[in-house]
Amino acid sequence: MPSQPVFPNPLVEQRADPWVHLHTDGYYYFTGSVPEYDRIELRRARKLEDLTAAETVVVWRKYPTGPMSANIWAPELHFIDGKWYIYFAAARTTETRDGLFDHRMFVLECDAENPLEGQWVEKGQLKTKWETFALDATTFEHRGKRYLVWAQKNPEIFGNSNLYISEMENPWTLKGEQVMLTTPEYPWEVIGFLVNEGPAVLKRNGRIFISFSASATDHHYCMGLLSAPEDADLLDPDVWTKSREPVFQTSEKNRQYGPGHNSFTTLEDGTDVLIFHARSYKEIVGDPLYDPNRHARAQVFGYAEDGTPVFGVPLPDTQKEPAV
Repeated sequence: MPSQPVFPNPLVEQRADPWVHLHTDGYYYFTGSVPEYDRIELRRARKLEDLTAAETVVVWRKYPTGPMSANIWAPELHFIDGKWYIYFAAARTTETRDGLFDHRMFVLECDAENPLEGQWVEKGQLKTKWETFALDATTFEHRGKRYLVWAQKNPEIFGNSNLYISEMENPWTLKGEQVMLTTPEYPWEVIGFLVNEGPAVLKRNGRIFISFSASATDHHYCMGLLSAPEDADLLDPDVWTKSREPVFQTSEKNRQYGPGHNSFTTLEDGTDVLIFHARSYKEIVGDPLYDPNRHARAQVFGYAEDGTPVFGVPLPDTQKEPAV
């Protein structure tokens, strides 16, 4: 395993579902779910560790009513064909409920050079096969084709969410069939909820890897890994294999609980870094989704002899959290 740089972990406090994009302009761009679930923020810095104190800019806020009026979750920032895109999930509030688990996926577009300064335009809902609970859209390009991977409830499958892949017509439209990559099946994927969510794509060593998160968002939350050969038909579910055990999970010793919903970035020298959220305590009062202290963290990782990423265990925090 490579040596571990001293990141100021937590890297960004109270930001779950963290997403980091290292752009060609040399900036690290960061976004994630805010505890209020009411807006989308961006920040940027020249060094990964400087994201901690970077100024935040609100680029979009939820509506008072309607389909984008509650529980703004897991924004991701992507740069595609000269424009910026944010993928996020949002729910609809009603008089009787707060929209929890009624999410759909939406897309924003910005053509400015700096996405913190430009105007963001709503491209609408990212439509899939079913009008059901859907979230955690991520996108990647491979061999001239663009793909979307996301989590969704299939009305015919028992459970909360499975992972799907589809080719894209453009950054806000799918085309062709959507294919299921994984459904919760192992004991570590079905604790509290039957969940596969939070996909993130890593292209390394002749393979396509997709990390994902499983189970409820308390200390049982953990990560699994899918992989496929880079020359395979990525829309063929048979080319994908799934880890039988979690690849990243709670460390009682290091006081890191429920690590997951990750993204990937690199240091300036190309060293791979895992970005993830975790709590520093196990006991939670009330619904874990409304506990604000899932903090974004960064950790270098390496690879096994066969080219598979090895994430190790979540390391202890390097700085003391402020008193709550």
